[in-house]
Amino acid sequence: MYFEYQTERLILKIIKPEQAGQVLDFYLRDKELFEQFEPDRLENFYTTAFQEQMLKVEWNMMQQGSMYRFYVYRREEPEKIIGTASIQHISRGYFSSCELGYKFSSEFHRQGYAAEALTRVAQAVFCELRLNRIAAWVLPDNIPSIRLLEHIGFTYEGISRGHLLMKGQWRDHAQFSLLAADYASARRHIQ
Repeated sequence: MYFEYQTERLILKIIKPEQAGQVLDFYLRDKELFEQFEPDRLENFYTTAFQEQMLKVEWNMMQQGSMYRFYVYRREEPEKIIGTASIQHISRGYFSSCELGYKFSSEFHRQGYAAEALTRVAQAVFCELRLNRIAAWVLPDNIPSIRLLEHIGFTYEGISRGHLLMKGQWRDHAQFSLLAADYASARRHIQ
């Protein structure tokens, strides 16, 4: 995989620890929104030092080929993060799969940016990493996220019971997948 991709309107790139301030700004802009859909934050999560350390961890995982997180920028504003798209738990061989994670600032919802970014990430997964399957999990009441996954070609597979610990409770998640065989069809659907 490459360190940077461009689409018609976006730049997706892996960033270095020196850009931790941009990451912190991104999380603080939509703190309440993101916290609704993710595990509880560690006490020092909202600090530049923590984000710098996380970027170092992500950089190391990227070098090992086990995880890639792309920070998403609009081309006309290349210093302001509007979202992230990541693939993790990358398995090769018989599983040949990964898990997709993403989040986008509320200011940029319903403008097609998430679909554009995730479609580019899927292209990299299938064409560069040559994996067979991308899995994604979403809270069942997160209708916008479910619609996004369906729009870019993901298929609903069912409920993963007690999938993730959030605010002290094990929460069920809807499971979706996109297969390499479906990828060409999904691309035609979006374009």
